[in-house]
Amino acid sequence: MSAGDLVVRRPEGLYCPAGDFFIDPWRPVPRAVITHAHADHARRGHGRYLASAQGVGVLRARLGGIDLQTLAWGQGLYTNGVRISLHPAGHVLGAAQVRIEHRGEVWVVSGDYFVSGHDDADPRPTCTPFEPVRCHCFITESTFGLPVYRWRPRAELAAELNVWWAGNAERGRTSLLMGYSFGKAQRLLAAVDPAIGPIAVHAAVEPLNRAYREAGIALPPTRTLESLSADERRRALVVAPPGAQDSAWAAPLADASAAFASGWMQLRGRRRREGLDRGFAISDHADWPGLMRAIAATEASRVIVTHGYEAVMVRWLQLQGLQAGSFATAYGDAAGADA
Repeated sequence: MSAGDLVVRRPEGLYCPAGDFFIDPWRPVPRAVITHAHADHARRGHGRYLASAQGVGVLRARLGGIDLQTLAWGQGLYTNGVRISLHPAGHVLGAAQVRIEHRGEVWVVSGDYFVSGHDDADPRPTCTPFEPVRCHCFITESTFGLPVYRWRPRAELAAELNVWWAGNAERGRTSLLMGYSFGKAQRLLAAVDPAIGPIAVHAAVEPLNRAYREAGIALPPTRTLESLSADERRRALVVAPPGAQDSAWAAPLADASAAFASGWMQLRGRRRREGLDRGFAISDHADWPGLMRAIAATEASRVIVTHGYEAVMVRWLQLQGLQAGSFATAYGDAAGADA
């Protein structure tokens, strides 16, 4: 790091000295700019919060009555001569990149983001798509920062999901689909065909569904597992967070076909180790081509890599002629449940 950098790492988290605020701090601070409401980025205990207006519902659903100020996409806010604005990250509802401008220098802290690695459009029906923001320095995640991670087009994955569910329904077997309750669950619900059968969700998913619907995101009707009759349950899709399969709640699902939706399912060995019938490589994070596409779109000459495969990406970016380094963060590790 250099003297005068707009963002530095402190024990509390990433800090902007000129503006005197933190971005996604992992320890309590007076002023926190929050990129999105996943638990490793949005934590309780800060004095004041700044986040995107689109993410208010999910942020309050997770953190409760915080002192929260919001910005519309692209709206500027000045603090100590530093201009802050928030721009869509395409990760989950309300997920933002933080653009910081001071004395002609522009840095962007991306948080977590999704960019399609395909040349064709990959629509994001449950959040605003990623917006490339030109900057001098781009701080990027690297959750899937290895060339092996390459996602298939959304339409193909949705079709595969529906074929799996329909096949189970024909055999009278419940389909248990596990994915993180915020972001992943809603993306899965938006992808499935409700004509196949009833859809039930875990209690941890429903408050987030409500926040998405209140934000204008269309999701199919959902019910509780307990409200399903035995016949309905045999044709149903049940969406639940990871780990729910081993809880008392899942007792009626002993004979269900279990699947997990995560980018980690790209590697078949992981699916076998976790005893799943199916694994769907569906992620809310950019794959390797998406990461490279996002970085190129910023036209940044300097890139700082965080949480994930930092060393691999730093070396690759250096070989491409960029000034690259890394920040160690407390945003989870390469096995994050939200991936």
